[in-house]
Amino acid sequence: MTLAPFHLAFPVNGLAEARVFYGGLLGCTEGRSDGDWIDFNFFGHQIVAYRAPQETGMSGTSGVDGDAVPIRHFGLVLPMNEWESLRDRLVKAGTKFIIEPQVRFVGEIGEQSSLFFLDPSGNALEFKAFKDPSKLFAKS
Repeated sequence: MTLAPFHLAFPVNGLAEARVFYGGLLGCTEGRSDGDWIDFNFFGHQIVAYRAPQETGMSGTSGVDGDAVPIRHFGLVLPMNEWESLRDRLVKAGTKFIIEPQVRFVGEIGEQSSLFFLDPSGNALEFKAFKDPSKLFAKS
């Protein structure tokens, strides 16, 4: 099955810092934009940063595998080698993780490597990689 790209719009405090974070740190190329928004190529998916500082900031959390996971977050499931490369790039850049890179659900069907961090506007991002990618939607 071929996956269609998803589209996600989200608020940011400012477009200049969004360009530095998404374009610079994460390596997302910029697409169309105007004075209030920027399209980014988020690993083949379209995300749109809208300047809306009144809407930014992390929401509540929920307990997952012993951590306070931000309820409102977005990100990607990457192949393990790409996740490890991103993890190393983020660590090298001095990224402050809200949940440090780790392996969750060890020995279970959903065993995965995961990390969480915030963009400059307080939007939570999660990147993960499954030990066995075919178990992405498997039930215990």
